[in-house]
Amino acid sequence: MCPQEPNSNPARLASRDQGFSLIELLIVVAIILIIAAIAIPNLIRSRIAANEAAAISNMRTIITASVSYSTTYINGYPPTLLSLGPAGGGSTAASCNTAALVDEVIAAGTKSGYVFTYTGTGTPFNPAGQGCGAPGYNSFLLTAVPANFGLTGSRSFCTTDAGVIRYDLSGAQAGSATACGVLPALN
Repeated sequence: MCPQEPNSNPARLASRDQGFSLIELLIVVAIILIIAAIAIPNLIRSRIAANEAAAISNMRTIITASVSYSTTYINGYPPTLLSLGPAGGGSTAASCNTAALVDEVIAAGTKSGYVFTYTGTGTPFNPAGQGCGAPGYNSFLLTAVPANFGLTGSRSFCTTDAGVIRYDLSGAQAGSATACGVLPALN
């Protein structure tokens, strides 16, 4: 007969095969919760930074599209943000009313956690350009405000036809070109 090893008791081995103890599971869950508590705020800050960068990029796109609209249709700057977007129904024909210079998401006014507002300011073009449903303007105010302050963004942005993008740490929307002009400019 072969002598048994001291730790080879079948009853003892059977009890260890049942799985993890409650204490071991609680320790693992606690470690996961600690890691999550450390990681989640960093993820939110990263998402906010990405949304703000996207908002700035979208504002530059709208500024460029507004200048293109103005030179193409001889109607000043567009009367609305929708005027820069594509025609509905899948039509690809561009016109003064639907210039197809920005995508339909930006033209609708909300993208990447920011709400964009485009307002024609100054004197309306009189008469409106040929084939244009509404007269354009000689200047504009464009604002981008976080859809949910603190979660989608922590700054609001504004610009005028001068093209200088400015920011407000309070997240408030600039109500006029003058109010936008006194805010600090992005570097």
